[in-house]
Amino acid sequence: MNTPQPGPRQPPPIPSRTSDQNRAWFIARRQALGEWRRVDLGPLEKAWADKYRSSGDVVARVLGGLKLDRRQAETEIVKVWNRLLDPNIAAHAQPAGIRNGTLFVDVDNSAWLSEIVRYRQREILQRLQASFGSQVIQKISFRIG
Repeated sequence: MNTPQPGPRQPPPIPSRTSDQNRAWFIARRQALGEWRRVDLGPLEKAWADKYRSSGDVVARVLGGLKLDRRQAETEIVKVWNRLLDPNIAAHAQPAGIRNGTLFVDVDNSAWLSEIVRYRQREILQRLQASFGSQVIQKISFRIG
C-alpha cells in the first residue's frame, strides 16, 4: 500500500480576529516551536505578515497603478494648450501624452506639421514652459497622427 508521505509541517496561521494577548501567545508559541525544532521561522513569519495589509495600503497601491496624477496632468496640458495657442494650431495639433519631459503632439497632416515645426515650435515650447515649468516639459515631439 502507498501511504502518503507527510510534507513539511507549517505552523498554524495566526488568527486575525483575536485579542492582542492571544496574538502574542501564538507568536511566542511559534517561536518556541521553531527553537525546539531548530528551524529559523523568521523569513516565513515575515512572509505571512506581508500577506495582511491595511485597506489604506491596498487603496493607495490601486490608485498608484491607475496613474491618475499623470492623467490629470495630461488633461491639464490639453486645457492649457487650447487656451494658450492660436486656434488654428489647436485645431490641427493636439497633445497625445507626456513622457520623461517630452510632450508628444499629434498633428493631422504634413502641411501643418511642417508649419509648426519650422515656425512655431520654439514659441509653443516657451509658452508651455511658462505655464508648467521647464522641468515638466523639456521638449516637444510632433508627429502625424
